This record gives sequence, C-alpha cells and structure tokens, in this order.
Amino acid sequence: MINIVLFGKPGAGKGTQAEFLKEKYNLVHLSTGDIFRHNIKNGTELGKTAKAIIDRGDLVPDEITTNMLKDAVDQNPNANGFLFDGYPRTIAQAEALDQILADKNSSNTATIALEADDEILVQRLLERGKTSGRADDQDEEKIRNRYQEYNEKTAPLIDYYTAQGKFHAVNGIGSIAEITERLSNVIDNL
Repeated sequence: MINIVLFGKPGAGKGTQAEFLKEKYNLVHLSTGDIFRHNIKNGTELGKTAKAIIDRGDLVPDEITTNMLKDAVDQNPNANGFLFDGYPRTIAQAEALDQILADKNSSNTATIALEADDEILVQRLLERGKTSGRADDQDEEKIRNRYQEYNEKTAPLIDYYTAQGKFHAVNGIGSIAEITERLSNVIDNL
C-alpha cells in the first residue's frame, strides 16, 4: 500500500496534481477541501461550522478534520493506497494520521510538497476565485491570512516528516505536465 501526503500552500496545485496521481498510482484521493465543500453544499452541521471558519480564512479545528478523514479512510477498506490532499495541516493531525494508518497496518509512504512563491500563488487563487465561487479565493486579505496560518501551523510539518525521512520538495512552478513528471519521479523512486 502506498500512502502519499500532498503538501503545499493554498493554490500550489495540489488538487490539480492529485487528479493525475490518483489515476496513475490507483490511489483513493481524499481532499479535506472537497469533503468540507460537500458538507457545506449539503448544509450539514459540520458544513455550517466549517463554512463560518473557512469564510474567516481560518483552518478548521483538528478534531473535526481528523474525524472526517478517518471516516473517509474507513469507507475505503479495499484501497490500494491513499493520496491525502490538505491533510495533515498540523503536527497533531500528522500524529493522528500516523495512528489512523497504523490501525490499518500501514503508514505514510511519503510527504511531497509543491513549493511556489507566495506572490505567484496569490495571483493563482485570485484567478481561480473568479470562477470557483469560493469566497476564500476572492479576497487577497483572506488569502494572505491562509498563508500566515500555513506558516504558523503547517510549515512545522516539514521538520516532522524530514525527521522520518519522508519529506520531498518539488518545484510547483511550470506546466501541469512538468509538475506531474516531477512528482512522478519522486514517487517512482520511493
């Protein structure tokens, strides 16, 4: 079983690349963003809570996110592996993911970060916001707040996964095909 954590700031291209990687490696793609949007669209209690938090540009608390992700993993008992997109975002979530996978007699194979300059990413998100309908992609202040949250809470995961020998950085600037090739080279050499 191969389990990949796809890591990077909002707008780095995780969702786009996940579509290619899930097909190529026959992985179940679990995007916390997609899970949240599904709950928001359907007006669930979790969705209402998540929407209020996301609309402020903040991250949803670990416990809510982790329980949602565990349920998604449990719903795929015959998976060949998972591609985690948007999770973990904190050390506590990383530890929880390690436990979720250990309970399945598995582990995180690698964490791959798509790296790109903030200014490029802000422009990507503002462009995406023109068609996505996502309020958090239409306001530069909220985008920058998400990056501050990332730097404070998520960037420490680099050290966490580096200490495990599982962290790999990939240049996230270029054509979609170029970035997919860079990611595939990392995965193929695990």
